[in-house]
Amino acid sequence: MSHNTFGHLFRVTTWGESHGPALGCVIDGCPPGLRFTLGEIQAWMDKRKPGQSRFVTQRREDDLVKVLSGVMMDEDGETMISTGTPMSMLIENTDQRSKDYGEIARSYRPGHADFTYDVKYGIRDYRGGGRSSARETAARVAAGAIARKVVPTLNVRGALVQIGKHRIDRANWDWSEVDRNPFFCPDPAMVPVWEDYLDTIRKAGSSIGAVVEVVAEGVPPGIGAPIYAKLDQDIASLLMSINAVKGVEIGEGFASAELSGEENADEMRMGNDGKPIFLSNHAGGILGGISTGQPIVARFAIKPTSSILTERQSINADGHNVEVRTKGRHDPCVGIRAVPIGEAMVACAIADHYLRDRGQTGGRL
Repeated sequence: MSHNTFGHLFRVTTWGESHGPALGCVIDGCPPGLRFTLGEIQAWMDKRKPGQSRFVTQRREDDLVKVLSGVMMDEDGETMISTGTPMSMLIENTDQRSKDYGEIARSYRPGHADFTYDVKYGIRDYRGGGRSSARETAARVAAGAIARKVVPTLNVRGALVQIGKHRIDRANWDWSEVDRNPFFCPDPAMVPVWEDYLDTIRKAGSSIGAVVEVVAEGVPPGIGAPIYAKLDQDIASLLMSINAVKGVEIGEGFASAELSGEENADEMRMGNDGKPIFLSNHAGGILGGISTGQPIVARFAIKPTSSILTERQSINADGHNVEVRTKGRHDPCVGIRAVPIGEAMVACAIADHYLRDRGQTGGRL
C-alpha cells in the first residue's frame, strides 16, 4: 500500500494496523537541536487514547510511546535532543480483540472502507479495519508533538464545537474548560446537554457526528505559498486525511457565501508599534495561501461512526445480500477523540511550511 507519507520537508510516514503488534511513525526532516521529553509527547498521546470515558470506545490502550531513533539524551537523563536523522516512534497495541470481527470477515460493513479496500487491493484486514482504522491516528499525534517544537512561537489548540445538532454558544467560549470535561468542550453549559444526548445514543448502540475547531496561534506571517502550495490547502488536505472527516473549512468557510464583500474583507490599520493590525479574521489567518500572522482557524466535520449495533443491509465477498451488525468496542461519537488528532495535523502542516519558507527565503522569519 502506497501513500503513507505526508509533508515535504517535515515528512511523516506512519505504519501499522489496528490489530497488529504495534504501530508508529518515522519523521524524516526533523530539524536538529529540538529539545523535548518523553512526558511531553505522552501528554498529547493521553488526550487521544481510548477508554477514558463512557463516551468513547472502551478498548484499553495505554498508548505508551517509545522513541527509537533520531535523538540523543541530554545530561539530565530526561531531555531528548533531535539529531536531524530520521526519528522513529513506536506504540504497542495491547488490547486487540480480533475475534469480535470474525463474523464480518467476508461481509462489507456499510459506511466503512471494507468494500473499497477489497476492490482496490484484493485483500483486506477485517480485524478492526486494519490500516483504515482510526487506531492509525495515534502515530499522527506522536508526530504532532514533535511538530509543535519546530515553530518556537506556535500554540495549537482544538475544541469540540458541535455534536449532532447541538452547538456550543460561542459567547461562553473558555479555553480553560476544554481539559475539564470528556468532550474537549469550551462551553461549560453544553457539557450536561452532550452527556445526556450521548448517553441516549450510546445505549441505543448508535452513533452521531461532530464538528471540531482547531486554532493555531503564534504562526509567523509569510509562511505558505500561492497557487499549488497554499498553507490552507495543505491544512485542509491533512485534516481531510483523518478517518471519518467529510468536510473542512478555513476561517468563515462556507458561511462566507452569505457575507457581502464589505462584511468579509478583513480591514487593516497600523498599530502603535508599527505593525499591522487586522480588525477581523474572516479569512482564518490565511490570505492567498500565505499566513497573515493572525490565528489560523480550521474546522472539520466528522461523520457518525459506521460501526453500530443496528443491522444494516450490505453484501459479502461472495456477492450475496447480507445483514451486518458490527460488534466490538466503538466510539458513539468519534469526533471527541478527533480533537487532538486535528491539532496534530495542523501542527504538522505549519511545521512543514515553516521549514519550507526557511529553505526558500534563507531564514527570514
